[in-house]
Amino acid sequence: MINFTYCNPTEIKFGKGQIAAIAELIPENARIFLLYGGGSIKKNGVYNQVMDALSGRVVDEFNGVEANPHYETLQVASRLAMLKGSTFVLGAGGGSVIDAAKFLAAMIATGKDDPWDDLLKHPEDVRPLPNGAVLTLPATGSESNPVSVISSVRRQLKVPFSNQAARPKFAIMDPTTMQSLSRRQLENGVVDAFTHVLEQYLTRPVNTPVQYGFSETVLEVLIEWGPKLVETRSEEACENVMWAANQALNGLIGAGVPQDWSTHMIGHAITAIYGVDHARTLSMIMPSVFRYCLNTKAPMLARYARRVWKSDQLDDVKAAEQAIVRTEEFMAHMGCPVRISQQDALEVDVEALVSHLEKAGHTELGENQDIRPEDVRKILSMAA
Repeated sequence: MINFTYCNPTEIKFGKGQIAAIAELIPENARIFLLYGGGSIKKNGVYNQVMDALSGRVVDEFNGVEANPHYETLQVASRLAMLKGSTFVLGAGGGSVIDAAKFLAAMIATGKDDPWDDLLKHPEDVRPLPNGAVLTLPATGSESNPVSVISSVRRQLKVPFSNQAARPKFAIMDPTTMQSLSRRQLENGVVDAFTHVLEQYLTRPVNTPVQYGFSETVLEVLIEWGPKLVETRSEEACENVMWAANQALNGLIGAGVPQDWSTHMIGHAITAIYGVDHARTLSMIMPSVFRYCLNTKAPMLARYARRVWKSDQLDDVKAAEQAIVRTEEFMAHMGCPVRISQQDALEVDVEALVSHLEKAGHTELGENQDIRPEDVRKILSMAA
């Protein structure tokens, strides 16, 4: 087991009606900056619940956060928040809005109009404003982790930001807010959470049976309840997927294990250049990453086949290959492509994607840092 430090101070309020708890979770004297996306929270009742809970408080609003939050949009929000003297950032929406709220809390704290270099090169040097999350679309686990993924239109980059002090102080997780989401949003959310587990689970074997057991359970829950969620939006399906997505990336299953994330870095480049849904970039790349890295990943892929997919194949390589096929079948069942060509006839410029990775400093990917630009080119060719 790799040495690790694990602390997750985010207080979670889970269940129907929990949005009302905001009143007791934000200091009474706080000046609140409410951040949200395209306005869906006004259609599904979340906005009214939030404002009712904050009745009598000073609240400034900013909407228009993109599905892949733009740094330039957050610059506008940051200027307004600094002008208003905001002391607490509240993100209400899916993972993108919550990512944006955490990043915005750090931007405001710098007092600068363009703190890109400060936040991306030395993120832990910044002490962000406190922030909270009202989750409406489970997928990223952003509501209780320290990571944001932000796109800069001007720089043509999509990159991760991480600061432990940016973890939300609280996360409101009301599964009933999911029932108004589109089928595509639900499909994407399930697949996104599924890949988060695999990025931490399918690496090289280490002595972490607890983490592996948790990972396998989360995967089984998503496999069982993801399709039910898409088809029925039942209360049970909403609850199980929302909680599973949180557990997939709150830091617990990744404690003490090597982690991959090469699929995510390649996927970020595809989204930055072509605007493809994040989850769909992952599904179209991940199977090819597994096939390309079969020699090193075979032991864990074989375990995954036997523990999660219940394979009785004794040969590790054959079991690993079965696991990849079953993963593709699940992603396809969730409506996501497993090849680049399946995404609306998308044609990618391989060199443009490699250039994006190089600009972002992502040239040594994977749990062993051995996936270099030349390997990415081969993976993209396999994924075509």
